[in-house]
Amino acid sequence: MAIVRWDPFRELSEMQDRMGRLLGEFYGRGGADDVMRRGAWVPPVDIYDNGKGELVIKAELPDMKREDIQLTVENNTLTIGGEKRMSEDMRDEQCHRVERTYGRFNRSFSLPPTVDASKVSAEYKAGVLTVRLPVREEAKPRQIQVQVSE
Repeated sequence: MAIVRWDPFRELSEMQDRMGRLLGEFYGRGGADDVMRRGAWVPPVDIYDNGKGELVIKAELPDMKREDIQLTVENNTLTIGGEKRMSEDMRDEQCHRVERTYGRFNRSFSLPPTVDASKVSAEYKAGVLTVRLPVREEAKPRQIQVQVSE
């Protein structure tokens, strides 16, 4: 039989979550669905090192035009912002169901000091914004030759 440590704070947190769900259902709020109804939109991103001396950020920005996307680098912070607009041929009275989210968004990312902010580049293709953040030359790993003395 396994020994389990009792954690009163964990149980308190679980009880708070259950009460929040109960009251949310009672007052007509539905947690994650509530975010969709309000129109708050945060585009998902992937951040990775491509092995070529670059950090890459890929953001999903479907159905957006290039002129609706802003990208800035200031004080070691990369900010992706813009506005996703509803199609002009779609009016409220014509809609039966709208599940996609529209509106303004802003995402900010702190850049490590190894990134060369003057060489940041971006490409928007097939609804995906790809931002390339090259690493400074002096920050790249280099091989050091060990001298053998006899």
